[in-house]
Amino acid sequence: MLFSLVANGSLTTHDPHGSAVPWWSFTKTVLAGAALTLVRDGLITLDETLPEGPFTLRQLLKHEAGLADYSELADYHAAVARDETPWSANEMLQRLDAATLRYTPGEGWRYSNVGYLFVARLIERVSGQALDAALATRVFSPMGLTRVRLATRRADLVEVNIGAATTYDPRWVYHGLLVGPLDDAVLCLDRLLGGQLLPPSLLAQMQTARVLGGPIAGRPWRAPGYGLGLMQSSVENGLTLSGHTGVGPGSVIAVYRCVEGDRSASCAVFCDRLSEGDVESHVANQLRSAVAL
Repeated sequence: MLFSLVANGSLTTHDPHGSAVPWWSFTKTVLAGAALTLVRDGLITLDETLPEGPFTLRQLLKHEAGLADYSELADYHAAVARDETPWSANEMLQRLDAATLRYTPGEGWRYSNVGYLFVARLIERVSGQALDAALATRVFSPMGLTRVRLATRRADLVEVNIGAATTYDPRWVYHGLLVGPLDDAVLCLDRLLGGQLLPPSLLAQMQTARVLGGPIAGRPWRAPGYGLGLMQSSVENGLTLSGHTGVGPGSVIAVYRCVEGDRSASCAVFCDRLSEGDVESHVANQLRSAVAL
């Protein structure tokens, strides 16, 4: 297990090896941050209907757009397991019949990687940049993070600690797979939610979550919800954690932040042996200790 901790803005515990790891679905939080800089700059609004479909950016970011998810496809999992060449995005959308919405946008909730594919395409369209350049310009450079990159081919994972999986093609992650040191993941979240990228009004909207239910067995969440690219929930001791968990072949990453009075802390954990619930519980315990009096 690797972990990195930021307390009150300072990196206090870090991964001594500094090797790159896959950020899996923590990439969604970064995509959300980039999209919200477009809102900040007046290039788009959260609630206008998009060319990408009959839904808004807010609905895409909150998984409220009515879209299906390619994780539903048995053929997808079988093809990944056989280490096949990834389908094109258009072929995946056709196999999923993604144009047929599963519910009216805004009237339901369904976790959708396809929604974040549309977010990635929106970022490229509105910014006029390729996704890797847009993320560097709008998120990583302003935060002083220089070691994060977008993996777009097998060769990009050669020196990445991907965990138990021996081979993987990052093109199976259709919204994009970021890789970078665990320290950069925790600093990214801490600086994003600490206000270094977005104005307070947008940060408040980012952290306004749709409550999704009660406790989840085997996981630390008491009232799980989802904001704009953020998983959010209270945990056993009353703290509220905001961040994201990511799971891929062979490994899990969890990156979360909490605030208690005038103290704040962020923690990232990466492991190739434990379940997502175990990794999230480790994060919660580290954060509990970090903000304790």
